[in-house]
Amino acid sequence: MTAGEARARFAAARVARLATVDPDGRPHLVPVVFALAGETVYSVVDAKPKRSPALRRLDNVRAHAAIALLADHYDEDWSRLWWVRADGEGRVLHPAEAEAVTAVALLRARYPQQEARGEVLAVDVARWSGWAASESA
Repeated sequence: MTAGEARARFAAARVARLATVDPDGRPHLVPVVFALAGETVYSVVDAKPKRSPALRRLDNVRAHAAIALLADHYDEDWSRLWWVRADGEGRVLHPAEAEAVTAVALLRARYPQQEARGEVLAVDVARWSGWAASESA
């Protein structure tokens, strides 16, 4: 799969898994909704119930900027399986920053139920990769 095809599949996916590393080197994996603009993936702390808007994923990015995002498609017909990965560096944006405001608008356009309530995660993708079981997958 080419980098362009991996990016296109990722852009069309509705959810991805965000992998970060905590300050002690332990992996942390969570599902996220996202918006893609150019080569940057955005996600935001939203209004779904949480213990705090200070999320571990954001603390992890501050400690280790390396991030991987994974989107995939599963089907009982294994000839339709695929996955794509976006590897990059993460940044945490204050909600008032212009880039964060734009990111939230992109997220709301993609997910009308989106209610941003905190900082925005920006991932500058350096590498797109993927796999598909077949060309028609």
